[in-house]
Amino acid sequence: MAQELLSPLTPTLTTEQFFHRIESSHPRVAVFDCDGTLWSGDAGSDFMRWSMDSGLLSREACDWMDARYRAYLRGEVSELAICGEMVQIYRDLREAELRRATHLFFESTIRPRIFPEMQQLCDRLHAAEVTLWAVSSTNNWLIEDAVKDFSIPAERVLAARARVTNGLIQAELLDVPTDEGKAASLARAGVERPDAVFGNSIHDAAMLAIARHPFAVNPSPALRELAAARGWPMFQPRLPHA
Repeated sequence: MAQELLSPLTPTLTTEQFFHRIESSHPRVAVFDCDGTLWSGDAGSDFMRWSMDSGLLSREACDWMDARYRAYLRGEVSELAICGEMVQIYRDLREAELRRATHLFFESTIRPRIFPEMQQLCDRLHAAEVTLWAVSSTNNWLIEDAVKDFSIPAERVLAARARVTNGLIQAELLDVPTDEGKAASLARAGVERPDAVFGNSIHDAAMLAIARHPFAVNPSPALRELAAARGWPMFQPRLPHA
C-alpha cells in the first residue's frame, strides 16, 4: 500500500481515525471540495463530454470546447479559464433544461461514484448541526443537485456560475472558484476561517490553508506532496462498491 511508504510525520488516517479526528475537534463549519473529494473522478469534464454525446450542445459548440479542452491538457489554457469556459459553453440554453440534464447525469454517472465514507461523514456532521459548505469549480447546476445527498443546501454552494436572465443562461461569469479563488469565494460568503476543510487537489490548497483543521482526501500527487510538507492529515476513502 502507498500509505506504508509515507513518512510517519505525515499521518494517513484510517476511517476510524479520520472520523475521530474531525468529530473530536467539534467543528461548527466544514467546507468540502466536490470532484475527487466527495466522489471519484471529475464531474465537470465528464458532464462536458456527456453534454456533447447527448446532443445538449451544438456541433459547433462541441468542436470549440473539444479544442479548448485539448489545449488545456497541453498546458496552453489555464485552470481558471477552462473552468469558466465549461460554464459559458451552455449560454443561451434554458436553465431549467440544464438542471434536468445535470440531474440525469448525476443519477446515472456520479451517484455510483460517491465515496461511502464521505457520505457518512457529512451525515454525521449534519446530525451534529455542523454548517456544511461545498466549493467547486464545476458548474453550480450540477453541484447543487449532487450535494443534496450530502445535506448541503444550494445557498451554501459556491461553484462556477453564470448569470441567468429570464431563464436563459448568459455568457457573463459570476464566479469561478478555483485555486486562491476558492478561499476568496468563501471569504465573500463570510467564511474566512472554517473549522474543517476537505480537498483532493492542489487547486484546493488555498482553502485548505485557511482551515483550522485541513484534510487531504484522496489526494492527488501534488497535494500529497504539499500535505506531507505541511503535516496535513490524509485520508484515502475506498472506491464505491469496492
